[in-house]
Amino acid sequence: MPQISHIRLEQTDSTNRYLRELASSKQALANDCDMVVVTAEYQTAGRGCGTNSWESERGKNLLFSLLCHPRHIVPLKQFRLSMMISVAIAEVLKHYVRDVSIKWPNDIYVGDRKIAGILIECRVQGGCLRDCLIGVGLNANQTEFLSDAPNPVSLMQLIGWELDKEHLLHAILEAFQQIYTADCREDVAAKYKSLLYRRTGSWPYADKNGSFLAELVDVTDEGTLILCDKVGQERHYAFKEVSYVPTCQCPLHP
Repeated sequence: MPQISHIRLEQTDSTNRYLRELASSKQALANDCDMVVVTAEYQTAGRGCGTNSWESERGKNLLFSLLCHPRHIVPLKQFRLSMMISVAIAEVLKHYVRDVSIKWPNDIYVGDRKIAGILIECRVQGGCLRDCLIGVGLNANQTEFLSDAPNPVSLMQLIGWELDKEHLLHAILEAFQQIYTADCREDVAAKYKSLLYRRTGSWPYADKNGSFLAELVDVTDEGTLILCDKVGQERHYAFKEVSYVPTCQCPLHP
């Protein structure tokens, strides 16, 4: 199993940015089969996917980035890494709370509220994945959220006591290592799909043409979301091409 070196920071703009620069300087790993994790008590420019920002009170939440070298995964199938870390986090959180799910592509939800976000950046070299940065923000001990994010929640809000962030980190890293080392595509894909948010039933979505009801059919190895609408037509979406509509905002939903 790969060894993980741990760098602890009090503050940085972004753990992903810090680790990216460290990897570029070739100082990150003594053995490029191993991994490096960087944690921070506070990020001044933490972000989610796309242009989204990530709110986190100083010292309260688990903020980390993990560097790995998944050369055994072809670039076209790099979404497998998103499945791996999403499943690892969801499985650990299930020890604390119920109704944990993965909102495609890789937000972690409890019920209808977001508890963790994941940002993955991969670099390709010579037709292989040179390295991969996996950034995670997990709401652990924050009890008040001040941004305009619609639905954040923390573990402490759900269970009523403060979490040991170091213990939480070790549990997630151990779960990820086990999945990463085994790298059984069928197993991780099946687990990921079984944990998907709105995985059964008909739910409201919206794309550039408006709102519609659909059932979740599949997520491909490339990360494409496949939905089936009420007239039986399959709809295929890449990231940011479709959004989940809250049921309270959708007149189509019964």
